Amino acid sequence: MSLRICILETDVLRPELVEQYQGYGRMFEQLFSRQPIAAEFRVYNVMNGEYPDANEVFDAYLVTGSKADSFGSDPWIETLKAYLLERYARGDKLLGVCFGHQLLALLLGGKTERASQGWGVGVHRYQLAAHAPWMDPQVSELTLLISHQDQVTSLPEEATVIASSDFCPFAAYHIRDQVLCFQGHPEFVHDYSRALLDARQQHLGDEVYQRALASLSEGHQGDLVGEWMLRFVGHPGKDGAA
Repeated sequence: MSLRICILETDVLRPELVEQYQGYGRMFEQLFSRQPIAAEFRVYNVMNGEYPDANEVFDAYLVTGSKADSFGSDPWIETLKAYLLERYARGDKLLGVCFGHQLLALLLGGKTERASQGWGVGVHRYQLAAHAPWMDPQVSELTLLISHQDQVTSLPEEATVIASSDFCPFAAYHIRDQVLCFQGHPEFVHDYSRALLDARQQHLGDEVYQRALASLSEGHQGDLVGEWMLRFVGHPGKDGAA
């Protein structure tokens, strides 16, 4: 039986990238479709006010990345916050990536802000700080494509750090068997990261741009994280319910 994943899309792509990449929801569909765990998806663009009908049931709700700040006060962000808090209170499983990672940390008692370290771009390497049953296959360190200038600077009280680096100490975390979040982008591919870098070259500055560009020669473990996410969703909670 397939897992049912609700993808809450929190951005629209740059016009020149839409034809090739469509959107973050589509990128996640492609990521998850490559995994050994069956899943089906519905994408809702919450920037445009799209949400599931009240009678629809999902195994998990995933919040994508966004150009917006997780600590912003845009009306659509406030609506999303209320929706996610309701889902959390009901015990639903929640997944977050980049903006979603930051927003869920903020909502559940942590802190997110503009990072003093500046932009994180390109391929980044993390040390694993914890191992859980759903982190299979196991690895000793993790590489992911990243694109962010905000970071989680304080975790919710009940959160457990999964991955960290000097640049990004709270790069991934989980809260029991209910919340799993990553700062990096498992759904990204190198060509998309390159397109973002080129679009932001002037803003990033030449040194950061060139360093990030050089890092794209390395592989990244987005597929591994995609598999972990689906295993997390299918993993039974303490009450025995998936």
